[in-house]
Order: sequence, then C-alpha cells, then structure tokens
Amino acid sequence: MLFLLLSIGLSVLLLLNFRLFPRYNLNTFQAIVFNYPVCFLTGYLLLPADQSFHIDFAQTWTWLALGLGVGFIVTFLLSGASTQRMGITATSLANNLSLVIPVCFSLFVFNAASTKAGSGFDAFNYLGLVLAVVAVGLSTYKEESKSDKETNPMNTPKSRRMGLQVLLPVAVFLCYGATNTMINYMNLRYIPSTDKTIQVTLTMVIGAVVAGLLMLTVRLVQGKETIHPRSLIGAVTLGVPNFLSFYTLLLALSAFNGNGAFVYPTYNIGVILLAALVAALFFRERLSVANKVGLALAVLAIGLISWQELAA
Repeated sequence: MLFLLLSIGLSVLLLLNFRLFPRYNLNTFQAIVFNYPVCFLTGYLLLPADQSFHIDFAQTWTWLALGLGVGFIVTFLLSGASTQRMGITATSLANNLSLVIPVCFSLFVFNAASTKAGSGFDAFNYLGLVLAVVAVGLSTYKEESKSDKETNPMNTPKSRRMGLQVLLPVAVFLCYGATNTMINYMNLRYIPSTDKTIQVTLTMVIGAVVAGLLMLTVRLVQGKETIHPRSLIGAVTLGVPNFLSFYTLLLALSAFNGNGAFVYPTYNIGVILLAALVAALFFRERLSVANKVGLALAVLAIGLISWQELAA
C-alpha cells in the first residue's frame, strides 16, 4: 500500500508542476520533452549497484517498452488536440474514465483478481468498481463558461461539419487505457521480480526521449519553437517525480500481484481526491455539487474495492 500511496502523491506533484508552469512563464511543451532525459537520469541513479543498464533488442519486452514510451508522447499530443478542439470537459472525462480498460483486462483477460488477497472479486468489489467510474466522471466534470462556449471551435458552422473531431476524446480514452493495460501486462509477463522494474522503466523512458526529441526537432525546423532555457527548470521539477510516480506504480502493481482491478481504480480516485484537496487549500478552487458528490462516491468506492486489503 505504501508504494501506491507514494505514486498517488507524486502524481499530484506532477499536476502541481503543470499548474505552476504558466505562473513562472515556463514552456510546458519543452518542459515535457526535456523531462524524459531527467527521468532517465533519475532512474539510472536508482539502479542497484550490481546492475548496469543496457538495451537488449533481442528481448520482446524491450520493443514493448520502447513502444510504450512512444505511446506516452502520442497520448500527450492527442490530449492537447482534444482539449483545444473538443474542450477540457470531454478530454478530462476521457482520460479518467479510461481506467475501465485496464481494470476489465485485469479481471477478464489477465485474471489477476484471482490472486487478490487469496480470493476473487466479490459483489462489493464490483459495486465499488462501478461507483469508481461514476465518481471519476462526477469529480472531473466541469461546466464550460460562457467564454469557453463562445471560443469552442465546435460551436462554429465549419467545425460542426468536421465530425471526425468527435473521435479525439475517444482516441484519448483508448490511448490512456491501452498504455495502462500494457503496463499491467508487462508487469505480469516480463517483471517477475522488483529488481527488474527500473530496467524496464528506463527502457520505456528511452522510447519517450527519442520520440519527444524528434517532435521538438521537427517543430524547431518548422520554426514553431525556440529553445527556452527556463524550460530546463521545469524539466527537472517535472522529471524527477514523473519517473518516481511511474516507478512506484509498477512496484504497487507488483506488491498486489499485478492486480490492476484494484490498483488502477484506487490510484485514479486517490489522485483525484488528493488533487482536489490541494487545489482547494492552495489555489482556492471551488467544487460544484457534482464534484462534491463524486468525491464522496470516490471514498466509498475505494472502501468497497479494497475492503479485503483493509480487513487483512
């Protein structure tokens, strides 16, 4: 449980970084690109003394890990496009509701729930899973302001004819769900012991580094970007907790025998609860009635999903 709590806290720290970047005039895109080399250095420093990092292209998991790294960048791009063209509400819901994909794979494909605390999912666990989906939707729901509606491209006649834009939130939903599912699969299939977790994580980061730097190079050549040295500050404050949050999530999956049906709902809801608390305390963000109901359901959902662990 400790690793899961650490992953939740570190993930909220990432959100704080993104919230503070505009205040300090940091280029978010470049901070994200450069954060992956920082992630690699962080993981490399955490390597056990008896291990050295190398990429073995003969291993299947190496290619899966590199592909996952590229998937992280692609998902980020889709999130940005969806936010700009379909609005924050649709994109946020697509992101958080994607937890149902790894959970369903964990339950019905990987069958990891059968190892959970020596017993399978019961009626309370399934009820908690349903409430988790509802809670995530209500907790992240935001009504668009009048200005947002006026500037939303979907309100223009031209955009209404561009029906394919509706698929952007669907793509975000599928990509987030697919990457989390693959992480769970790799944890079950290719990380039999925790001493290999950093090796696998570093390989994923390499894929993200290559994809991110390639993206940045293209934008520099096109004249859409100029390097901002201040972004390196954001890369450090983002990269260290980014690696550690992902690393501790993998350790949490290992600690719960790869049981994504328990880990992912608890992780997602935990991040939402802690983020809401931090936002209220430090940024004076106000919650709507739907948000408050969602947070209350989230607490109940966590209790139902994890009651075996809490009672053990």
